Amino acid sequence: MEYRTSRAQPGTERNMALPKPARSPETVVRPARPVTPTARGPQRLTAIGCGLLLLVTCLAAGALDSLLFDSSGVLLGLVYIAASFQASVKVRSSDLAAAPISGPICFALALLFFGPDLGPGWGGHVIGLAEALALDAGWLFAGTGLSVAIVVARHFSLSHARKKAQF
Repeated sequence: MEYRTSRAQPGTERNMALPKPARSPETVVRPARPVTPTARGPQRLTAIGCGLLLLVTCLAAGALDSLLFDSSGVLLGLVYIAASFQASVKVRSSDLAAAPISGPICFALALLFFGPDLGPGWGGHVIGLAEALALDAGWLFAGTGLSVAIVVARHFSLSHARKKAQF
């Protein structure tokens, strides 16, 4: 079997750079590079991150509301609106539907755990959840409506930017 070897073309041996001599690490002085923030875009939440953000904030607000105001729902509603705004602004463009979907679920879970009990057992919890959802429906609709409006605006803005980039 015959192997071909490449031959160097004449005159290229002179053009080859020779390696520099090795230096010890103690003699090498490197200038300190200033630390500059990278020009990345804003950090975005995934669908799971969006749900976890809403769940943690709603549960914390529900617990604090239960301790401070005996489950009046005002603190939970205000925190839910703020968390819905943040989640719908920070969610990735491919996961836009996660913000309006996970918000009401997390609000209902916070009401289930920290809402009023109207009797013993699970029946009392379910009736208490239904009553709390009926009384706090304004907060729920306001937060969900805000989240839907932001997500729809972002969707149309992104689709308009994609169409503009094609032309």
